Amino acid sequence: MRLKPFAKLYLIVLPVFFALDMLWLGLLAKDFYDAQIGALLKADVNWTAAVVFYLVFIAGIVHFVLMPAVEKNSLKQAALNGAAFGFVTYATFDLTSLALIRDWPLAITLLDLAWGTVLTASVSSIAFALHRMGGKAA
Repeated sequence: MRLKPFAKLYLIVLPVFFALDMLWLGLLAKDFYDAQIGALLKADVNWTAAVVFYLVFIAGIVHFVLMPAVEKNSLKQAALNGAAFGFVTYATFDLTSLALIRDWPLAITLLDLAWGTVLTASVSSIAFALHRMGGKAA
């Protein structure tokens, strides 16, 4: 892995992913999540865990989705592999939660799987386009 292109892509993805996910979690879907799993949620977010998740997840997007898409110069690959990566990674959490957590709502699982798929495909596509507009990372 070449560090310079990875770092450039990472710095593109970070604010895009964070902004879209915060819009979703903090505004668009907040009431739904509160209604469905509010009793399971902590009063205060563990920001250390949240930040670590974002840092790791974004590294995964860059490594598994964007680096191959940039090498092939393919927006389509960025979008499709982003969707697949988002689906698989969100399925890891959501299906495990459905299997193990008492009263975990199926509606949350389905909505979150859809969101993870759309979010990661969108972020990957946007980041690819921004990278392309900025020239090739060397």
